[in-house]
Amino acid sequence: MPSARDHHIVPRLAVAAVAGSLLAGALAGCSTTQEKAAAHQAEAQRILDARAERQKQRKQAKKKGGKDNKPPKNGGTKQ
Repeated sequence: MPSARDHHIVPRLAVAAVAGSLLAGALAGCSTTQEKAAAHQAEAQRILDARAERQKQRKQAKKKGGKDNKPPKNGGTKQ
C-alpha cells in the first residue's frame, strides 16, 4: 500500500523538470544575447570606421582649398 507521502513525488518531479528546462533555456539564451551584442558591436565599429573615412576625406578636401569639395552624404551611391 502506498504511503501518504508518495503522492507528492510526481508533482515535485514535474516542478523540478519544468525548473530545469527553464534554466536550460535561460543558459541557452545567453549565447544568443552574446551573439547579438557581438553583431551590434561590429555594426558600431563599421559606423565609426565610415565616419572616420568621411572626416578624412573632408580634411583632405579642405586642405586642397575647395569649399564645395566635401564628399556626398550617402557615399556617392543612390539608395
